[in-house]
Amino acid sequence: MSTFLFATLDAGGNVPPALLIGRELMRQGHSVRFMGHPAQASTIETTGAAFIPYRSARPMTPTVERPTLRDIAMMLSVFTDPGIARDLISEARRDPPDLLVIDCLLLGALGAADREGLAYVSLVHSFYAFLDGPFRRNPISVMARLKGVGPRQVTRGAELVLVCADPALDPAADDDAGRVVWAGAALDVAGPAVRPEHPHVLVSLSTTAFAGQPAVLQRILDAVADLPVDATVTTGPAIDPDRLTAPPNVAVHRYVPHTELMPHCSAVVGHGGHATTMRALAHGLPMLILPMHPMLDQPMIGKVVQEAGAGLTLSRKSSGAQIADALMTILATESYGAAAAAIGERLRAAEGARRGAQLLEDAARQAAA
Repeated sequence: MSTFLFATLDAGGNVPPALLIGRELMRQGHSVRFMGHPAQASTIETTGAAFIPYRSARPMTPTVERPTLRDIAMMLSVFTDPGIARDLISEARRDPPDLLVIDCLLLGALGAADREGLAYVSLVHSFYAFLDGPFRRNPISVMARLKGVGPRQVTRGAELVLVCADPALDPAADDDAGRVVWAGAALDVAGPAVRPEHPHVLVSLSTTAFAGQPAVLQRILDAVADLPVDATVTTGPAIDPDRLTAPPNVAVHRYVPHTELMPHCSAVVGHGGHATTMRALAHGLPMLILPMHPMLDQPMIGKVVQEAGAGLTLSRKSSGAQIADALMTILATESYGAAAAAIGERLRAAEGARRGAQLLEDAARQAAA
C-alpha cells in the first residue's frame, strides 16, 4: 500500500474532488493525509483522513468581500505562499509520502516540490483549458511567473497533471506529451434527479465572497418571485441570509447539503463554479449560470454549458426580467433537460473519483520504481 499527502486550500469548490479521491484511496487500503488551512479541519476529518494544519500560511479569508485589486492581491498571496510551501516540505521530510498530491492553485507549493525533487502530482479541479489558457495569462499568473512559479513552470517535474473534469466538455482535452490525464469529474452522484411536478429550483452562488454577489443574488430572488416555481437558496458563508429579502415561494438557508437538494430539483441557478456545475449536470439538471468573477473559470464553464445545450449563461449585471425569462426558457424547453440528462449519464458512468484514485496509485508505483 502507498502513502499520499494532499495539499489543499480553503477555496470552496477545489476541495470536494480531492476529498472524494482521497476517500477512494483509503477504501483501497492506502494511507492518506491532508494539509490545509485550519478552517478546513472538520471538513477533511469527516472523510477519515488525517489532517495537518498549515502553521506558517498567510491569512486567507475567502468569505470577506473586498475590492477587485485587493482580491487579486489576496489570491496571489495565497497561491504563491512560501509559508504553505515550507510547511508542506517540512511534513514531507518528517514523514515521507510515496506521492504528494498538490492543488493546482498552490503554485508556490508545486514549485517547492519540484525544486526538492519530490514525487508530486498537480490536481486540477476544473477544465484544463482554463488552467493552461486564461488562468496562465491573467495578472495573478503573470506575477507568479515573475516569481518563478508560473503554472507551467511548477509542473515541469510532476509525475502527472491529474484533471478532474469531463474530457468531452473540457475544451482542452488533448495533450500530446501525455503528462496531462483526464480522470473525469470526481462526484458522488448515484443517479439522476427525480423532477417534481411543480418546478423546484436550487439557487447557489459561490461560497467565496465576490464583490457585488449579494446584489446579484437579490435580483435572482426578485426574478423568481412572480414565477410558477418554488426555490431553495443556499447562501453559504459568504452571504448572511438576513441581507436578503425572500418572496413566499423561496426558502433561504445558509447551508443545506446539495446532495440532499439536487435529487429533487428541476434546475439549478449558479455562478459557474466547476464543482456545483458538474454536480448539477450529474443529476441531469439544466442550468442558468451567472459568472461572478471574470478572471476565474466561471465564464468558460458557463459558455461550455450553453454550447452543450444544457443551459444558458447571463451576465451578472442582468436584470430580474432577463433572469426570469432565461429561467423559464430552460424549464419550458425540453432540449435543455435532455442535454443535461445525457451529460449526467456520462459523468456518472465515468466514476471520476475512482479513476483519479487509480491514476494516483499508478503514479505512486512508478515514482517508487
